[in-house]
Amino acid sequence: MKKIYSFLFLFFIFLFAHAQDLTGIWRGHFSSSNSFGRQKGMDDRYKIEVQIAQRGNSFQAVTYSYLTTVFYGKADADGTFNPVSKKALLRELKLVDVRMTYPGDVNSMTYFLRYSKLGGEEYLQGTYTSMNIKDSSKGAGGTVFLRKVTESDFSKEPFVEKREKEIEREKSKVTASPKPPATKPKTESKKPAIAKKPTTAPPTAKKKNSIKKSAPISKNTSPKKNKVKPTPTTAPPIAKLDLSQKQIEPVKPDSILKPHKKWPSLLITPEVLSNRKNELEKTITVNTNELELRIYDDGAIDHDTVSVFVDKKMVISHAMLTDRPIILKLHMDVDDDYHEVVMVAENEGEIPPNTSLMIVKAGDKEYEVRIVSTEQKNAIVVFKYEKPK
Repeated sequence: MKKIYSFLFLFFIFLFAHAQDLTGIWRGHFSSSNSFGRQKGMDDRYKIEVQIAQRGNSFQAVTYSYLTTVFYGKADADGTFNPVSKKALLRELKLVDVRMTYPGDVNSMTYFLRYSKLGGEEYLQGTYTSMNIKDSSKGAGGTVFLRKVTESDFSKEPFVEKREKEIEREKSKVTASPKPPATKPKTESKKPAIAKKPTTAPPTAKKKNSIKKSAPISKNTSPKKNKVKPTPTTAPPIAKLDLSQKQIEPVKPDSILKPHKKWPSLLITPEVLSNRKNELEKTITVNTNELELRIYDDGAIDHDTVSVFVDKKMVISHAMLTDRPIILKLHMDVDDDYHEVVMVAENEGEIPPNTSLMIVKAGDKEYEVRIVSTEQKNAIVVFKYEKPK
């Protein structure tokens, strides 16, 4: 038994050590806190991919940062990870490759990250600072978000593949080294004691004799038939109850793609809209019929959750904001020329207030709205339709 306990202890220690191993591919984005593009309503988030091979509390890494065809950079990096505090430090050491379509300086980045796991997904998120590699002057800082993925947008580094294979071998050794069947013979050796219970056989024989004595009673089959008959009579009432339950049909949600412009005045205002202050964030006038709204968390992913109302009707309930968009589509024309989209904060996450980024695609145009909502204030974005001239 001591061997079993020691094996289980080592096995769980192994699982704990590797449950928070950062080895693998992490992909996401980073955004400057004082971006000029953000002031102009553009999406200034740079994409980033980090490949990590961790050994102990330290790791080797490589970073890829890119923005369409405007900028691409690759850097060697290293870092440390504390499994207790779940904090990681990632430092770019040497720039390997840079491609830019505009003149400018290049910065090396230092990331201050925190590990989290939610719903089977693993995240690294936090802030970064930067330094100009030419004169070591301080560069811009901002926020960064990474999610663990299985495939690379580039090619997996050899040191990452090597470390992943090592981890797989370590797992196989831990699962293969113990031999639980070795403990079974001990339990099987005790089983002969159970086999010594032939004394239970005579009682069974007595039971058989008792059954034989009661056999004459079983010859009267007519009373048994009379007893069986009432049972089917009880079945029909149960079936009738089932039929009555089938008449209750599930309520189907209303479609929100084509709400009528008069609905807001006809619908009862939900309490969460009437009890909180409703503040207009932005009014957008469009001349296209179909709009696509993509809603992200703005900044660090801190478990903000929101509900979304369109013309007083809830269309999204308690959705968590991440770097993956919540997608909502609206239809607009001459008859449906006005819509109100209300963002309701269900909580304020780990970093108050509840902040989100809404990117609106209207034909060949895009609009960006940065939204702030709290448990006392809702945020409204109004859409108006004008017929094309």
